Amino acid sequence: MKNLFWSLFALIASAGMFSCELEEKINQINSIDEGVEALQEYAIVSKQFQDASNSSDNSVITAEVEFETAMASELKASTEGPVITIEPMDNSWPKNITVDFGDGVIGKDGIKRSGKLNIISTDWYRMKDSKHTTTYENFYQNGYKVEGTNVATNLGMVEGEGLQFNVVIADGKVSKNGAVINYTQNTTRTWVKGDDTPIDIWDDEYKLDGIQNGVSSKGIKYELDITEPLHFIVLSKEITEGKIAVDIEGLPDMELDYTESKIRIGEQSFPMNQ
Repeated sequence: MKNLFWSLFALIASAGMFSCELEEKINQINSIDEGVEALQEYAIVSKQFQDASNSSDNSVITAEVEFETAMASELKASTEGPVITIEPMDNSWPKNITVDFGDGVIGKDGIKRSGKLNIISTDWYRMKDSKHTTTYENFYQNGYKVEGTNVATNLGMVEGEGLQFNVVIADGKVSKNGAVINYTQNTTRTWVKGDDTPIDIWDDEYKLDGIQNGVSSKGIKYELDITEPLHFIVLSKEITEGKIAVDIEGLPDMELDYTESKIRIGEQSFPMNQ
C-alpha cells in the first residue's frame, strides 16, 4: 500500500497539480482502495475548476478590452474564439457577460470547451471590491461537464505582495460517464507575476492559499488545506513551492511539500521526483 501512495503522489507532483497530463497519468494506476480513488478524483476535479476559472478570468478581461473600444455588442475574442456578448453596452453596472463556445473551441491552453459561461461583473476586473460570478450552462472541458458557481472578489492591492482575489466555488460538480464528483473551494489568490500584461492571463503566476474539499463519486469525503501558499504558474500549470495537508477517508494523513519536493506520509518521507 505504501508504494501505491508514493506512486500516486509522485505522479501528481511530477505532472503538477493541474497538469494537462495528470488525468492520463493517474488513470494508469490500478486503485485498490476507495480513499486512493477519491484522491484521484480530487486531482481531476480541481484541475477542471482551475481551468474553468482561467477561462472565465480571460473572458472577463477580453470583454472589458473590447467594451472599452466600443466595437460592437456582440464580440469575438478571435476569429476562432468564443462569441462574447456584453449587456448593457453602456457605462452602467453590473454587466452580464456571456461566453459562448458553441460546439467546441480549443483555447491557448489546449483545452476544448463547449457550452456557455454566464458571468455577472459588478465593476472592472482590477477594481477593488469588484465581484465576478460565473455559472456554467451545458459547459464541458475535454468531455467533463462542469457545474456550480464561481465567485471571484477583488480584495485590492496588498503592499509587497500584489493584487488579491478571494475565489469561492459553491455547489461544484464535475461529471463524466455517470460519475459525479462534488467540490467546494475557498481560496485567496495573489497575483505575483504578469499583472503588467493584464489582457494576457497566460503569463500569470499566483500564490494560492485556502481550503478545497468535497465528496468523491463513491461518497468518500476529502479536504486539502494549503498550509504554506502554493506558487502556481498558469500556462504550464506547475506548482513550484508551498505545502498541502491532505485529509481523505481511508488514507493516513499526508503532506505534499512542493518547496522541498517531498511527500510525507505519517513520519515517513519520499522524494516527489522518483
